[in-house]
Amino acid sequence: MKAALFEQFGGPLKMVDIPKPRPSENGVVVRVMATGLCRSDWHGWMGHDPDISLPHVPGHELAGIIEECGPGVKLWKKGDRVTVPFVCGCGSCPQCASGNHQICDHQTQPGFTHWGSFAEYVALEHADINLVALPESMDYVTAASLGCRFVTSFRGVVDQGRVKAGETVAVHGCGGVGLSAVMIAAALGARVIAIDIADDKLELAREAGAAITINSKEVSSVSEAVRDVSRGGADLSIDALGHPETCFNSVSCLSKRGRHIQIGLLLAEQSQPAIPMDIVIARELEILGSHGMQAHRYPAMLQMIADGLLKPELLIERTITLTESLTELCDMNSFRGRGVTVIDRFE
Repeated sequence: MKAALFEQFGGPLKMVDIPKPRPSENGVVVRVMATGLCRSDWHGWMGHDPDISLPHVPGHELAGIIEECGPGVKLWKKGDRVTVPFVCGCGSCPQCASGNHQICDHQTQPGFTHWGSFAEYVALEHADINLVALPESMDYVTAASLGCRFVTSFRGVVDQGRVKAGETVAVHGCGGVGLSAVMIAAALGARVIAIDIADDKLELAREAGAAITINSKEVSSVSEAVRDVSRGGADLSIDALGHPETCFNSVSCLSKRGRHIQIGLLLAEQSQPAIPMDIVIARELEILGSHGMQAHRYPAMLQMIADGLLKPELLIERTITLTESLTELCDMNSFRGRGVTVIDRFE
């Protein structure tokens, strides 16, 4: 099968022909029909994830068709249309027993703990608890765009953030995660303030439902600008980028008893950012992380999509070939894209 592979961190990606994977006892092999290009893949390529062993095939936002099932798989069959959370649970640890597969003690992650979906086929573990059936009305590109960005934002806004209609939500960074958070919070009746350094991304944020946008290059203090337009601070604030500055701004722009959700990854030398703990104490703030979403929570999100309340397809900027991903992945730190890029042709 064709796959994109790198042999050293930060080194070139190349197209290779490698053997098609075989399913484990409780796993499946999926023919990849589409897979998202995500900044998490860039972090993995850079060597920021300790689970990656070289050589490596990246890719974790995928949708496709089951090609082969292991003998222990009971709920799925060849030909089923599926997607999968980027964190796959084991189904037996205390976290999975409590329903929190997204923080499984023995989690597997395509594109990180094992070879991923920048390939024609990918192997996935513990299929019965991790796979998600795709509605017939949803195309593979849209399904892949849900990936880690849209579903992580859904859990961050809905489950972790506990957003309510009428609340003010600040979203720091308008890449795929941030735009997803804007759309989800606005659909649930929140008043959304979107912050970014690029006017074209802020325009897309307005199209996704942001009521107010702030170009952070045009204000002396992002937190003060948010507190000013929100008349006291945001009820919920999300760092959707993952940078010490956006993390600090997200916490410091909150109103009293506000909630900060960290979705954007802070890795390597940025993994321990400064937090204004004096404000956290004085305002009784909450600081929460959000790490993916369990397969059993997908139906609530998919129902909102079916009802037309969420339109993730509007966030897709373009589709590319697997060959084009060889250079596109390496360029992700430039932040030139406006929206989500999906690989849908394996040539």
